[in-house]
Amino acid sequence: MATATASGPMRLTGIGTLLRHRAVGKLVLLAVAAAVLVPIANARWASGAWPDALTVDLTSPLGRASDWIIDNRDSHWLFTYFLGHISNAIVISVRAVYLVLLAGGWAGVVAGAALVAWRVAGVRLAVLTVASFGVCGLLGMWVPTMQTLALMVVAVIAAVVLGMLMGLAAGLSDRIFRVLRPVLDTMQVLPAFSYLLPVALIFGVGVPAAVLATVVYAAPPMARLTALGLRGADSGVLEAVTSLGTTARQRLFSARLPLARKELLLGLNQTIMMALSMAVIASMIGGAGLGDRVYQALGTVDVGAALAAGIPIVLLAVVLDRVTGAAGERLGADAQGEALSPLRGRRGWSVAAVVTVAVALVARFAGRLEWPTSWTVDIVEPVNTAKDWMVDHLYTGVPVVGGTADWAAHFTTWVLDPVRDGLQDLPWWSVLLVVAALAWTIGTWQTALTAVLAMAGIGVLGVWDKSLDTLAQVLAAVAVTVVLGFAIGIATARSTRLERLLRPVLDVFQTMPQFVYLIPVVALFGIGRAPAVAAAVIYALPAVIRITTQGLRQVDGAAMEASRSLGATSWQQLRQVQLPLARPALLLALNQAVVLVLAVVVIGALVGGGALGYDVVFGIAQGDLATGMVGGVAIVCLGLMLDRVTQPTTRRDHGAGTKKGA
Repeated sequence: MATATASGPMRLTGIGTLLRHRAVGKLVLLAVAAAVLVPIANARWASGAWPDALTVDLTSPLGRASDWIIDNRDSHWLFTYFLGHISNAIVISVRAVYLVLLAGGWAGVVAGAALVAWRVAGVRLAVLTVASFGVCGLLGMWVPTMQTLALMVVAVIAAVVLGMLMGLAAGLSDRIFRVLRPVLDTMQVLPAFSYLLPVALIFGVGVPAAVLATVVYAAPPMARLTALGLRGADSGVLEAVTSLGTTARQRLFSARLPLARKELLLGLNQTIMMALSMAVIASMIGGAGLGDRVYQALGTVDVGAALAAGIPIVLLAVVLDRVTGAAGERLGADAQGEALSPLRGRRGWSVAAVVTVAVALVARFAGRLEWPTSWTVDIVEPVNTAKDWMVDHLYTGVPVVGGTADWAAHFTTWVLDPVRDGLQDLPWWSVLLVVAALAWTIGTWQTALTAVLAMAGIGVLGVWDKSLDTLAQVLAAVAVTVVLGFAIGIATARSTRLERLLRPVLDVFQTMPQFVYLIPVVALFGIGRAPAVAAAVIYALPAVIRITTQGLRQVDGAAMEASRSLGATSWQQLRQVQLPLARPALLLALNQAVVLVLAVVVIGALVGGGALGYDVVFGIAQGDLATGMVGGVAIVCLGLMLDRVTQPTTRRDHGAGTKKGA
């Protein structure tokens, strides 16, 4: 027994030693390459600034493309016979869903949502659904909630169909999988902000542009998880089905898809969450509903109005997340339990449909379709009063510790400015060498090449200094997020009680759309880069905490028992056993922190973050394709580079992650 217990740690130690030797070998080669290349680069480009000769000016061609689109939007066959029909179909679909929701009345919608939650997730989540929709009405946000829900239904259906088609192709063909993987990688690290300008330019400001931006943003998780489920199907089952003489189509529908049900439901869950997040951001290009209310509140720094619209968004996200997650978990329920219930299968769905229609008809005949105005609660004034008190007492002049404005100023002066100036003062070729070293250390030479080309693309676009400014904000936010996330994750991994206490808080913070974070940080920290970093830290922290906790708890029990038997203290177990063995999970947490932080730092341009985000915002506001697209492409390159230097190749090769992480 003792031999078996020790073999696990010994094997893991051997693997760790081998990986360290490989890393040392790579670093030696990089050191030799640097010794040769640095003197040559320094002699050729002594100034360190990105050479103008290596810059491509895209202003003229993008400006001409923008002018052509605007001039031909109403006359060219591409718009009138193809894109125009897509736009009309989206408008008709969203309007049809919205009219159905209104026709059902608030009682019919609540009853229908509760019954669906009951059918797929049980009584507890049905009660949560009723309470959530009730709060949406109580806050006076029933109509905006229905508008957001209508847009969500259409966008999610389209994203699921598109994602499943791509996932089917990638799951059944190795060649298509290899082609689609870098495309999906790029789409997944691209911040949501960057999707807005192209669709707004082509389709104009309005619902079609908002829906299409949401579809493009939300489809990759469905595609990746569908491909993962199909490619990971049990080979024994597939061989048994093949031996029965089935065709490829029969194997797909009778074996592959049923075996991938859990991955498909996880993909649906992630698609819904990302679509809801994007539906709020898409309010900048005409998406109506709750997102529009949040965006308007952001313009006036109205915390009360933003919270009144933000709470329904969070509640919708929590309900949809829990219901779809519970549906996946219930796939493993035993058939005997299902057979014993009289309301399982089609009979249960029929009862739910009949009850929903009956409740909707009763509400219509009673003239109670709209949410009663007497059942609303105004939280705008109390919240704004509380915000004003906090600003008056916390913004500045707090004895000893100073106010939040002082913290923001000090963080900008002592952290953001030095990091930005240090990056911008580095020779451009040294930045590329550092990127290559980081990417190659945890990956392959292909990973390093991709990262270097992505970073070099930023210089070619002529936005090198702005990109380094954005990179400085990302690095500062990631550093704070990782320190806090790892510390809290270690504490929650050691205390089940603390994890239970933090879970609802993390649920709320992880489901809240990015826009909502900007309002309170602006009220407390003012305008500038510091509030953008603060919002990014709050947004990314839950994913880091959860991934860290999960990684530490999944450490091999045999290794922990062996170290305990050797007399290791709790601190020694953490430092010498848990953290080294949880390295893949910690790297995943770091990668998720980078992706999530970048998404919010870019949106932080709305509150004074500047840099690349400002170019995208300016391009959207002014319809300037050249400025907006160059900024958007630079953000893509920056995100791709950061993803490559923080994501181990082994994880990328074995499956599909999603932006929301845990």
